[in-house]
Amino acid sequence: MRFTSERHLADDVLEREFTLGDIPGILWTPAPATRPAPLILLGHPGGLPTMYPRLADRARHAAAEGYASATLELPGAGDRPRDAAADQARADLRRALGAGEPVTDDIVDRLVLPLVDQAVPEWRAALDALLALPGIGGPVGYSGGVISIGVRLAAVEPRVKAALLFAGSFVPRAVFEEARKVTIPLLVLLQWDDEHNDRQMALDLFDALGSPEKTLHANTGGHTGVPRFEGDDANRFFARHLT
Repeated sequence: MRFTSERHLADDVLEREFTLGDIPGILWTPAPATRPAPLILLGHPGGLPTMYPRLADRARHAAAEGYASATLELPGAGDRPRDAAADQARADLRRALGAGEPVTDDIVDRLVLPLVDQAVPEWRAALDALLALPGIGGPVGYSGGVISIGVRLAAVEPRVKAALLFAGSFVPRAVFEEARKVTIPLLVLLQWDDEHNDRQMALDLFDALGSPEKTLHANTGGHTGVPRFEGDDANRFFARHLT
């Protein structure tokens, strides 16, 4: 991990951009404390420059409660090399949605499964590097989307002790089977009127998740309309499981 820039945000939050190999990322740490800060990994649908305002807002909100936050650019997004197969699957998805046709399992598998297969090992490598830094310690939480990445990470990474998953992306059937293996505490956010995604699929995935402690928060509004108070609920959720 190599840091490439740093600056101080409001409330003495330190923001540092880094690269992990050739993968861009950002780390936010709160004001120095007497003990290492728990870490929250911030998931997102890709494109760090576009997602930055929302990610930074979530990171500042978490830092106010003493959490460090970090994010990575997704494969094929931002300045990372494009993947022709993923671009074709994305075009097929848009064509199906535009024509009012069903989105087939084949399209979803081609779009999502290669992304999960590449992104999850990258997140795990980032965890190795992040937890070696002074001032950061476990336990670790995951917060955000793509939800299939969060499910896979929750199933295979023992350092992740709790996850807040953002429902709102198409989910391969194989991920439903992985969801049954998840046992950590979960909070799932669902925008009931999400214009881009399948509500029933999100509800079916919630039902499939194997965690004995799982909570669903469903709010009216579109894809980007998550209420501000959910940030406070997220902090309370992680406070129960990351301290």
